[in-house]
Amino acid sequence: MNPIFDHYSTFQMELGGCIKKMREAKGLSQKEVALASKIDTANYSRIESGKTDPAFSSVIKIAKAMDVELIDLFQADQVFKDINSFDKSITEKLSFIEQLDKKDKIAFYAVLDAFIGKKKLKDALSNVLHDVK
Repeated sequence: MNPIFDHYSTFQMELGGCIKKMREAKGLSQKEVALASKIDTANYSRIESGKTDPAFSSVIKIAKAMDVELIDLFQADQVFKDINSFDKSITEKLSFIEQLDKKDKIAFYAVLDAFIGKKKLKDALSNVLHDVK
């Protein structure tokens, strides 16, 4: 087999995987993205699984449907690998947070506030129970 075609096939599968990771990170279903990008749901599924070669216009539509830059779809694999790494330093994670758009920052801080509130409540209840004993 021709090495150029092997490389192309790998790229096609990687692009589909990146699109899937971005969609999942955005909390969207395949159907939602397919409808928003006006792509048949079965064809969209084949794009994500790397079974079909999407037209460039389709990739643009997918990026718009997910409200991301086109380049983000091609870099999603590396971006999410960096972000999801448990051992990244807090400084690195904060720099990623600062790069979020306003809507995503608001959502992130809402989740963070919920976890902090849960921890404070747990500590307060623990202290009350300790004082009662």
